[in-house]
Amino acid sequence: MRSIRAAATGAVTLSLVLAATACGGGSSSGGGSDDSPKTLTYWASNQGAGVAVDKQVLQPELDKFRKQTGIKVNLEVVPWSDLLNRILTATTSGQGPDVLNIGNTWSASLQATGALLPWDAGNFAKIGGKDRFAGTALGSTGAAGKDPAAVPLYSMAYALYYNKKIFADAGISKPPATWGELTADSKKIQARGKSALGAEGSNLAENIHHVFVFAKQHGADFFTADGKPDFTGPKAVEAVKSYVDLMAKDKVIPAGDAEYAQNQSVSDFAKGRQAMLLWQSAAANLKSQGMNEDAYGIAPVPVISGTPGGGTQVDSAVMGINMAVFKNTHNLDGATRFVKFMTSDEEQKILNKAYSSIPPVTSAQQDPAFSAPDTAVLKSTLATSAAALPQVAAESQFETVVGTAVKDLFADAAAGRAVTTDSVMAELQKAQQQMPAA
Repeated sequence: MRSIRAAATGAVTLSLVLAATACGGGSSSGGGSDDSPKTLTYWASNQGAGVAVDKQVLQPELDKFRKQTGIKVNLEVVPWSDLLNRILTATTSGQGPDVLNIGNTWSASLQATGALLPWDAGNFAKIGGKDRFAGTALGSTGAAGKDPAAVPLYSMAYALYYNKKIFADAGISKPPATWGELTADSKKIQARGKSALGAEGSNLAENIHHVFVFAKQHGADFFTADGKPDFTGPKAVEAVKSYVDLMAKDKVIPAGDAEYAQNQSVSDFAKGRQAMLLWQSAAANLKSQGMNEDAYGIAPVPVISGTPGGGTQVDSAVMGINMAVFKNTHNLDGATRFVKFMTSDEEQKILNKAYSSIPPVTSAQQDPAFSAPDTAVLKSTLATSAAALPQVAAESQFETVVGTAVKDLFADAAAGRAVTTDSVMAELQKAQQQMPAA
């Protein structure tokens, strides 16, 4: 997740980067070489409970790669609050890593800078072929009709985590399958003195992920077929209002969560203060905070009616981490070999087990570890009821401006101000006006 400040700054910086690239500037016109064949610099995203945890997970694997190839990988784990801005600075300065992790929702935006190595058929052949990867994961690697800007590394999906004891104490026998059931269950939970559902109301990325799902369930899209922003259609407005109404109208999300932006809702759930959590691949995070896996259940995110599936039954964005190579790397061969290593069946099993994520390499998914109840729900969601966020160059700005609109609406709800169709429309109109011209 990105912090609010970083996301806003990143969107502004990205606009400048895209302008420079369009004029032929920046480092994107450079090409890779093999001038430094014995070393690589790798920026890894912070996937674990902290940077130190990631180093413990990754360093033994990097040591293994060095033993196999003689190539030393210099690791830096970059917090999400800094990652996008660090990447964007590197695209303009040319001073970046050889290999890096990117949030999959950024793929098309970073692809548009021209700074990343395109994964054409020849490059995919070097790592075992494109058909090793799940189609859903490949769908979040860049704009349609272009060679991917990155290779899938970890796949994730949202699920509903629920506290078994709180549910039992409230007389609830099964997790809610629809939003109506969730609201009804929440009243029973609140009657027992517990908070019902957590949210990160000031986290722009979380806001986007959830309103994207609500939009899909309402039959709306935030972009037209040709990639133009379309935030103010009636169904899009209804979708955003429905999400914010979980606090403003239904009162199932506490007002205090409007200020949450640093995973506080995960901590509330892990400490037993709240009954439900909508989160992506949360098991490792919950374990790190002392919550026993037997204490909670996992179910698909609710839908408006029926059961999750395609079309308006989408209940998660396709979440995940992709691995990219800077075009101007000084160890192009080593970078490609490193991507091949990290996406090998063996490493996919090791790393995705460590992070409670799903391997995007389909053969690695057959490991029994990914058939356990928690990961089975995530795997099924990715296969049947998840959709990729818009793969357009302006996606990062979209996350910022619409994420901020939702944040402001949550602030209104927390302060007791009415959240109406008109007020939602006004926020989304303001957001659309801030988007760059096509």
